Amino acid sequence: LHSNFDAAAHKDGGESIFDVQRRIAEKYSPYNMPLDDDRFLCAFSHIFAGGYAAGYYSYKWAEVMSADAFGAFEEVDGGLDNEEEVQRVGKLFRDTVLSLGGGIAPGEVFRMFRGRDPSPEALLRHNGLD
Repeated sequence: LHSNFDAAAHKDGGESIFDVQRRIAEKYSPYNMPLDDDRFLCAFSHIFAGGYAAGYYSYKWAEVMSADAFGAFEEVDGGLDNEEEVQRVGKLFRDTVLSLGGGIAPGEVFRMFRGRDPSPEALLRHNGLD
C-alpha cells in the first residue's frame, strides 16, 4: 500500500493525497477503507514512536555489515572475475562469519574476516551515494 501510494501521489493528476490514499486503499485494502477524517498520511510514527527506531537502526547496520562483507570479494585483485582470490575470500568468510556464528561477538567475528571494523563505504557505493 505505501509503495503504491508514494508513486501515485507524485503523479500530476489533480488529486489530493487523501484522494490518492482512498483510491489505493480501494484496490489493496477494500476491507479497511480510511475514514473521512483519517490523517494517517500526515502522522507517520512507525519509526519515531514505540521504540521501533532502534530496530530500524539494527536493520541498517546489518546492511552496512553485509555490503562491507561483499566488498571483501569486490576488492580482490582482478575483482570478482579472479576465481582463485574469490575462493580464498569465500573460505575466510566461511571460516569466520559462517562458522563462528553466535559463539563470538559479531564485531569480533567481522574484524577476524575483514581485519577492521565495519565501514559504511560499500553500502554507500552500492546505493550510488559514494
